[in-house]
Amino acid sequence: MRLQSAIFDMDGTLLDSMPMWRSLSSTLVRSHGLIPPPDLDRQISSMDLWDGTAYCKQVCGLPGTVDELVAEIWSQIQDFYQNRARPKPGLLKFLSVLKMQGVWMYVATATDRPLVEAGLRCAGIDSYFRGIITTREAGQRKADGPEVYERALRRLRSNKKDTVVFEDALHALRTAKEAGFRTAAVYDPTEPDQEELRRLADYYITSFEEMTE
Repeated sequence: MRLQSAIFDMDGTLLDSMPMWRSLSSTLVRSHGLIPPPDLDRQISSMDLWDGTAYCKQVCGLPGTVDELVAEIWSQIQDFYQNRARPKPGLLKFLSVLKMQGVWMYVATATDRPLVEAGLRCAGIDSYFRGIITTREAGQRKADGPEVYERALRRLRSNKKDTVVFEDALHALRTAKEAGFRTAAVYDPTEPDQEELRRLADYYITSFEEMTE
């Protein structure tokens, strides 16, 4: 894999954080001493935070207002990024190799900046990146277009043929690919369509450990 610059997604790509996001509702319910329905997290996976929390409150009989419950969830999220965020296996060594090779790196993520900064710092990888751009700052979701990658590319002062976008989610990788970027799919068990990721990506990474063997 020859590259001059690299753009990394964060959750599920750099950090082993997707299980936290996917289990927020059941974690909230258990924190109140209740047992969540077996399919609760799947049921709310397509809802935003407020709608999903309201659904949990209704189905599970949670106490308090929806706003109070959302605040509890945000507290869980902040605690994760500040204290428990960890890099994917083999990532630290891979980033070190790229840095030694003079590769410039950027983070392009849908997660809000304060959480990104806390998570990268907690995982011990913040010093590897030239900067961060979020989809909120770019004004466009990854599913809707490549603006977050385009802005990262301009800040890296690179070009698409020498840049690889690392993503774990199919919709995001497809957006980068269609915009002309080289792409690397990073395996994460929360993405169900691994075969399509493998077919679409220029590179497929089961684990970062294999990149430095």
